[in-house]
Amino acid sequence: MNWDDARLFLAVARSGQMLSAARSLGINQATLSRRMRVLEDSLQVRLLDRHPQGCHLTDEGRALMARLERAETEFLQAEGEIGGTARDVAGTVRIGAPDGFGTAFLAPRLPQFIQQYPQMSVQLVPVPRSFSLSQREADIAVMVGRPEQGQLIGRKLTDYSLSLYAADSYLANAPALAAPDDLRDHMLVGYVHDLIYASALGFTERFWRGWRSRIEVASALGQQEVVRAGGGVGVLHDYLVTPQMGLRRVLPELTVTLSYWLVYHPSLRGVRRVQVMADFLKDICHNIHVTSN
Repeated sequence: MNWDDARLFLAVARSGQMLSAARSLGINQATLSRRMRVLEDSLQVRLLDRHPQGCHLTDEGRALMARLERAETEFLQAEGEIGGTARDVAGTVRIGAPDGFGTAFLAPRLPQFIQQYPQMSVQLVPVPRSFSLSQREADIAVMVGRPEQGQLIGRKLTDYSLSLYAADSYLANAPALAAPDDLRDHMLVGYVHDLIYASALGFTERFWRGWRSRIEVASALGQQEVVRAGGGVGVLHDYLVTPQMGLRRVLPELTVTLSYWLVYHPSLRGVRRVQVMADFLKDICHNIHVTSN
């Protein structure tokens, strides 16, 4: 068995579906299925039980997966021990990040990273998304709040604050807003409640216990755009709000502070392409400020 076959098999084993594995690998599903059958023939053993909903590992498949994951871990650790200068660091690093941090903050700074590490490539994917650090579907995740999975390595990046904002165009014709209870008379903007993917994001009732959003958007940037358009009062990231947006902070005595954490699998400890990105993220997060009340 060559490493390319091993890589394909691990993708199928981890996803449980030939189609999604093929997409992640960037190859045709029929090609991947054929490669798996050739692998089984060469080993003279059945590795996968195929069915309409996907595929399950046989006992032999599970045993092979365990061996290959150990080999993969050793390879990654060996990769991390190789020295060299910044210009020698090569490879691809995939980062999962919330849309506010990933799209509005990190993405504009990625060219700076590539300038520092010209042989690196970066993949930025949105969170929430169904991916597993344990199954190596992403190298690094930026999470809101301390990670709960004990087997992962967590590193705090920074605190950040959220406050109430509204557009001048909305406030011009809106009822008075001098105390939290006044929010009952306003259009409120927030997350789609049943799609909140992290407990830390259920923060609206910390501003007012009776909070009920009239407009719900599943992304932080989407909520920001609704508020900018005069759609109501929303809880926005202070570090993403600029004077050019025409937004006013309301009830400034109210603020919530959360934190971003960087998380990765223990097998990637010391892997240079991951560690240089982790260090880069920590450095740029110095630009995130916390607004005091």
